[in-house]
Amino acid sequence: MHPALKAYFQEKTNISEERLAFISSFFKEKKCRKNEYLLRQGEVCRFNYFVVAGCMRIFSTGEGGMENTRYFAFEGKFGTSFMSLISREPSIESIQCLEKTTVYYISREDFYFLVESEPAVNKIYRNILESAYITTQKRIYNLQSADSLDRLRWLLKEYPTILNRLSSKIVASYLSVSPYTLSRLKAKL
Repeated sequence: MHPALKAYFQEKTNISEERLAFISSFFKEKKCRKNEYLLRQGEVCRFNYFVVAGCMRIFSTGEGGMENTRYFAFEGKFGTSFMSLISREPSIESIQCLEKTTVYYISREDFYFLVESEPAVNKIYRNILESAYITTQKRIYNLQSADSLDRLRWLLKEYPTILNRLSSKIVASYLSVSPYTLSRLKAKL
């Protein structure tokens, strides 16, 4: 098991080395190129991913090609299209690696087997879902009530290095502003 994934489990649970070794046997490593897709909108999501290096984004593409980024998974975070993974229906989102990225991934079937049979994985799953819910709620309320500059400040608090790592177009799609507006906002910081 990669040290970052091992550290994630040890930080969130009281897991023994023996159980950790068993769980790690279900994960596989994948090295991804910059801009490589792990899932395209319309496909059924079959994997849960843990980022050990790089960054993934989860986003949808609307009419006219407008992208709306929902989530960034940087190092040490899980990320997937949960709606598709859970329902086994075509995803309304895509998953794209924004940098050269290394992920550890686990199949839906293996993941849910471990959720049912391993208390540590069940706890991790609960933590992932709770964190996703909290992040989504914060983002929704932040987008509804905050002006663009406050949204950018919030984003920088959540992801301090984001402007150095990702393109303005991608960051703007997360903030629901145009790249031009983002450029103006950065000048005000």
